[in-house]
Parts: sequence; structure tokens; C-alpha cells
Amino acid sequence: MKRYKQTQKGYRLLIPGPVFGALVALGGAILLILCIIGLNAPDPLTTIQAFFIGPWSSPWFLGNTLDHIGLLLTASLGMTIAFRGGCFNLGGEAQIYLGGLAASVVLLWGEGFLGWAALGLAGFAALSVGGSLGALAGFLKKRFGAHELISSFLLTQALTPVADYLIAGPLRDPQGNLLAMAPIPLLLPRILPPSSLSVSFIFAGLLIMVGYIFINRTIWGYRFTIAGAAPDFARYGGIDPERCWIPAMSAAGALGGLTGFFAVAGTYGRCHLGFSGGLGWSSIAVALIARNRPLALFPAALVYGALKSGSDAALLAAGLNFETAAFIQAAVLLLATVQFTAPLVKQRTSGGRRS
Repeated sequence: MKRYKQTQKGYRLLIPGPVFGALVALGGAILLILCIIGLNAPDPLTTIQAFFIGPWSSPWFLGNTLDHIGLLLTASLGMTIAFRGGCFNLGGEAQIYLGGLAASVVLLWGEGFLGWAALGLAGFAALSVGGSLGALAGFLKKRFGAHELISSFLLTQALTPVADYLIAGPLRDPQGNLLAMAPIPLLLPRILPPSSLSVSFIFAGLLIMVGYIFINRTIWGYRFTIAGAAPDFARYGGIDPERCWIPAMSAAGALGGLTGFFAVAGTYGRCHLGFSGGLGWSSIAVALIARNRPLALFPAALVYGALKSGSDAALLAAGLNFETAAFIQAAVLLLATVQFTAPLVKQRTSGGRRS
């Protein structure tokens, strides 16, 4: 099979650079996992089997893994839009947390007389709360020059304890022993019971397709991307990059809030203390692994979700210690974010014989 074909300027690699880098990263990650487990696990063969096969070994494990991947897809799409618009959103954790809290309040308050419409209203409340937090960071950047990386992070640090207080205090279910609100009586339909997989996974896939069409197939998405990637070039072409900051952060926050709604109304069935569980930070990693390409979020979230589920399965089934599991996740993610360069071929001028 020919690996290279001649172009007007010379030769180029038939395998695209991003695909080559992903293959190298995946192969290196698998080798690294095997080495770490072989050196640290008490029973390496059982641990390797649990790590790679555990997340897919039963409908319950499969459904839970896919559900976590769906949450990652929704949140990481928001991070991708923020990156594409020239912003860096570090407020995903609070946007998810407060969005889920707002959705839970609406569901517990309106289920009795709104019926299924309460789900739509709860989703809108989550979108509004998360979008408002993102828009605030974007407004501070545009109006006062405050860097959105700092402002979004500080909003997270300031508002997360407030949400903790509300969930563990005034809104806590007095009839339960958990630091959580009352169970939500009306949940998103489950796809693969008894797992937590719900229709939110389908909505996440549809949102990715909408994001891809907007960024890659519309003039507004082109202007949005140019404004974020090359602000000076955008100004030269008559595009004001500053006009994209608030929409970018608002969209990122809204998708974060929607992730919180999917989590409480689909995954957990209630809003409990710290339910976001680092989803905001994980979504940044998934977006970086995907190089901010919407369609690449599918394999990136799949790898990340399988990595976390495999680590959990190895912890439970094979006695892999927590520190080793955390080190595996960190090392593999570091490897996945490295941009490997595809091998280059010396270019020829013209008239060369094709090979």
C-alpha cells in the first residue's frame, strides 16, 4: 500500500497528522497502563482484565460508562465553544453544580402540577443559571478587561460553597441521612436499566452534531472561529473579536448548566452534595484531547470515560490501590494531550517519478 502520494509541492503523508498523533498516543497509553499495572497490582492479569473489560462487561457497567461519557460530551462541547471563541472557561464546575441545583428546585417544586413540562422548565432553568455565570465572566472581560480564566475560576470558588450550604442546609431532605435534597420524582427516561443511562446521552450526541454544523458549516461559526484563533486577522477582515467573548462564555456556561440537569435528572435522581464530581475539570481535558474539534469529542470522551470506568473497575475487582489508579489517569491524559508530529518526507520540486 502506498503511504505517500505526490502533490504539486512534493509528497505528503496519507495518514493525517491528528490521526497519526491519536494512534501514537493510544498505543503509548495502552503500553503505559500495562507497565504500571504489571509493576504495582497484586494480580496483574486480573487487574488488566478488569481495567479493559470491566466497563463493558455487563449492561449495568456499559450503561453507567456511556452515561458518564454523555455528561462529558455535553460539558466538553461548552469548553470547545469557549476555546473556539478565544476564551478559557474555568468555571465549568460551578456552572454544572448550580445548574443542577436550579433544575432540582424546579423539579421538586413543579412536578405536582406541571407534569412532564417540569423537565423542560428545569432544563431551561439550568441553561439560564449556567449561561448567566458564563456571561458574567465574559462581560467582565469585555467591559473591564478582567481575564475570564481568573474571573470564572473565582466565581466557582465563591459560589460552590453557597451551593454546598443550600444542599446540606435549607434544601436538605429531612427524611434522609444523606447530605442531599429530596429524590426527584420525575426523571429522564432510562435507556438501559438498571444502569443510569438515560436519553441525555442521545441529546448529548445531537448537541455535538449541532455544534459541528455551527462551527464548520455556517458563516457565523467561521467568523466565530477566526475571531478566537486570530484576533488581529479578524479585525483586518472586519470582524470584532470582542463581540464573541460574551456569547462564547454564555454558551459554555449554558452547556455546563445543562450537564448539571442531565446529572441530577438522569444519572443520580437527586441533587446531592458535590454531585458534579470534577466534571467541569474533566471536560477541559476532553476538549484539549479533541483539539477543540466537535466530532473529535466522541473518541476523546470515550477514551476518558473508559479510562475512569476502567480505573474504578480495577479498584473494586482487583485491588488496585487508589494512588496507582489516579496516576494512570494522569499519565495517560498527559500523553493524550501531547501533539505528536507525523513523520515528514523530503519534498521534491517537480517532474519526480511517483512511488
